[in-house]
Formats: sequence, C-alpha cells, structure tokens
Amino acid sequence: MSKIESFKKALSEKRAVKIIAGIDNFDAERVAKVVLAADKAGASAVDICANPDIIAMVKDLTDLPIFVSSTKPEELVHAAALGADALELGNFDALYKKGISFSASQVLNLAKRTLELLDGEDIYFCVTVPGELEIGEQISLARELEAMGVDLIQTEGHFSNETPSNGVRGLIERAELTLSNTIELTRNIDIPVMTATGINPTTASLAFASGASAIGCGSCVNKLDSEISMIAVAKNLVEIAEKNAQYV
Repeated sequence: MSKIESFKKALSEKRAVKIIAGIDNFDAERVAKVVLAADKAGASAVDICANPDIIAMVKDLTDLPIFVSSTKPEELVHAAALGADALELGNFDALYKKGISFSASQVLNLAKRTLELLDGEDIYFCVTVPGELEIGEQISLARELEAMGVDLIQTEGHFSNETPSNGVRGLIERAELTLSNTIELTRNIDIPVMTATGINPTTASLAFASGASAIGCGSCVNKLDSEISMIAVAKNLVEIAEKNAQYV
C-alpha cells in the first residue's frame, strides 16, 4: 500500500490524524522534532512548509505521508516534483496573524491554477476553506472545489485577538468555529473533511463527532518544548482517533 493510500484508508475509517509542523515553520530542527514525534506516535500524516531543504529532510526522517502546504501554486507543484505525497492549498489560519486574508474567489483561482500547473499529474490535493468566510460562501466554495476534483477539504476557525476563557472552556471556544464549519460542510459535500484550528486532545473527539474524517493538529504539538511531550500529545490524539473508528 502506498503512503497516500494508507492515509486514504485512515480517512475512510474516520481516524486520520495529520500533525502540522506549520506552513511558516522553517526551523529545520523544530520541524524534525514534530515529524519524529508524529512518526513515533503513529500519526497518519505530517504537514510541512514548501521549503525544498525541509522537504528533503523530512523524506529522510519518516515514511509517513507528507503533506506540503503553501498558498502559492508554483511552490505546491515544485513540492510535488520533490516527492510530496499530498499538496495542501492552505493553511490560511497561520497567515491571518500577519493581516493576510483570502476570499472565496481567490482560493478557487489558486486551486484552479495549481491543477493547471499539475497538468493532469495524479497527486492528492487538499484545499483549506477559509474559516472567516460566511458559511454560505464556504459551502459554495467547497462544492466548487469538489466539482474540480479536489480530494479533501480542510476546515478552520480564525485567529482572534480576544482573550479566551480559562481551562477547557477556552479550548472549546478556540475550536467552536471550525467545529461548526465541519458540521455544515460535511452535510453539503461528499468528499472527506479534515477539521483543523484549535484541535487538541480536549477537542479532537468533538471534531470526529461533528463529521470529520480527519483532524489536523498543529499548535498543541508543535509549540511544545520537548520531543517527549510532542510524542505524548500526538499519541493521545491517535488514540482518540482510533477509539472513534471503533464506533463508525
């Protein structure tokens, strides 16, 4: 079974866990720690930036499927040539902090351009639907992406400067928007949906209950200081996903 086929199998069983190093994380040492933690924890895939040196390094570190994320079609196509197993147009959430946002038409045009540059190459393609869009726009965009042949939709929330509540309530508030987006999108498209933004061991089960086939988990792993901590959290996420699969 190819690497991407193993990820697709996990998707079909609603137990896929993608560990995200970060679209803007170019620190090779930190990326390596995140990837090794994901590998040791038994995650379904890792998600890294489109830097050629980091792609080459990660290919040597793990046999997990490698998603490469970028908002630039040319970078995505180059990543495919470098051996990426999947391409992801997104993750936009990391860019909102820099004042960068994307409209539905911009995302659609970027997806079209990526497919044009791929010129029929068969590679798994995921697109993030911006969480700051009105839900009707998200649904329309997801349907158009599905019609174009996109394989996977990733949801997200959005970055907020508001101070969250303490404890579990704060964790749920952080994930609330992406969870509601997941519910809406899974009701309106047939391709799988991956839930990201604010997904951690507290909210992962809520993502699967919302209809997600996969979870994308970044800051709850990549912001930790030690590889041991990263492994522990990633393993917890995998265990939650495996438990969900038992009830599907």
